[in-house]
Amino acid sequence: MVKPASRVEQIPPYLFARIDKKKAEVRQKGMDLVDFGIGDPDIPTPGNIIARMLEATQDPQNHRYPSYEGMLEFRQAAASWYKKRFDVDLDAATEVVTLIGSKEGIAHIPWAYAEEGDIVLVPSPGYPVYKIATMFAGATPYIMPLKEENGFLPRYEDIPEEILKKAKLLFINYPNNPTGACADDAFFEKTLELAKRYDILVCHDAAYSEIAYDGYRPKSILEFDREKKHCLEFHSLSKTYCMTGWRIGFAVGCADGIYNLGKLKTNIDSGAFQAIQYAGIEALTGSQASVAGLNTRLEKRRDMVVEAFKTLGIDVKRPKATYYIWARVPKGYTSSDFCEKLIEETGIVVTPGSGFGDEGEGYFRISITISEDKIAEAAKRLRSFKI
Repeated sequence: MVKPASRVEQIPPYLFARIDKKKAEVRQKGMDLVDFGIGDPDIPTPGNIIARMLEATQDPQNHRYPSYEGMLEFRQAAASWYKKRFDVDLDAATEVVTLIGSKEGIAHIPWAYAEEGDIVLVPSPGYPVYKIATMFAGATPYIMPLKEENGFLPRYEDIPEEILKKAKLLFINYPNNPTGACADDAFFEKTLELAKRYDILVCHDAAYSEIAYDGYRPKSILEFDREKKHCLEFHSLSKTYCMTGWRIGFAVGCADGIYNLGKLKTNIDSGAFQAIQYAGIEALTGSQASVAGLNTRLEKRRDMVVEAFKTLGIDVKRPKATYYIWARVPKGYTSSDFCEKLIEETGIVVTPGSGFGDEGEGYFRISITISEDKIAEAAKRLRSFKI
C-alpha cells in the first residue's frame, strides 16, 4: 500500500466523522436520537430560490463549464447585497469572487499566502478548517485562545512580537462558531490596527452574519476597512438561506486578496454550477422575508434549548447570534466524557468542545437546527438524566 503524505497523517479525524460513528453505535442499540450535533438547518430552502434553480437547469448553457471567478451577475448581486446590508461599496469585477461554499475559500486562502516559515494566527476554539488548511500550506498555525472571561475574543496583546512579524494571515469569525460570541466595534478596530501595523491579511469568516436575535445586527469588518486594503470577508448562503447542500458562497474585500485566491482556484476547481449561481442571485436579490422568519423561529428554539439544559444545573447563556449554544460541561467531566454519557444514556447528541481545539475543552456545543418537537423531547429526556 502506498504511504500517504505526512500532511494527511497529521490530520486528526474530522470532528463530525467521529460523532457520526458514535451515533451509528447508539442507533444499533435501537435508541432514537435527538441530534444537536451539526449546524445543518432542518428548515427547507425558500421556494423562490428552488424555483429559480429549476428554471436555470432548463437552459443548456448552464450545463457547460462556468467561469472560474463566478458569473459577473452573481458577483454583482453579492456586491449589491453588501451595499444594502452593510453600506459597503464593492467592485464586482475585482473585489468579489464566487466560492463553492465559503469553506472552500477558507481552505484555499492559506495556499495563496502562507508557506514554510510563515505564521497564520488561528483561534481556538474555532472552525477546524483554519488550522488544517494552514498546515496543508506548510505554514505554522499560532493558536489564539478564546477565553470566556474575554468574551471569547482573542487578546492580541498576548501574541509575542516575533510571532506577529512572521504572521501572514489572521483568521477571525464573528458571530462565532462554536461559542456564539459576537464582536463589538472596538474589536474590529483593534483588528484592523494590528493588520496595518504588521501587514497581515485579515480573513473574516462571516457565515453567521445574518443569523441573529433580539434585534442584534452583526457588522462586516469591511465597515471598518473602508479602503479594502487589509481584509477579506468570507460569506456563505448556506446558513442564511438554508442552502448547506448547494455549496455556494463568495469572498469580498481586498482586491489583491481576491485576485490571488481566484488565481489559485483557477488551477484547482472549475467554478460553481451556473444554475446554482442563478439561485444564489435570487437569494441575494429577492425577498428577505424568509431570513426574518428563520431568525424568529431559531430564537424560539434557542430559548427552549437554554431552558431544557438548565435543568441539569448548567449555566447556559443565550447567544445573540449563530445556530449555536456554548456551555460548560458539569464539574468532574471532560468534554468527550460528558457528551458520550449524554448520547449513550439519553440519545441526545451534542458536540464536545475539545473537537474545536484544545481551548474548547470543558465545553460542549448545542446546534439549534432541529424541530421544536425534537427539542421538547430532549427536554423530557434531560429531566430524568443524572449527572
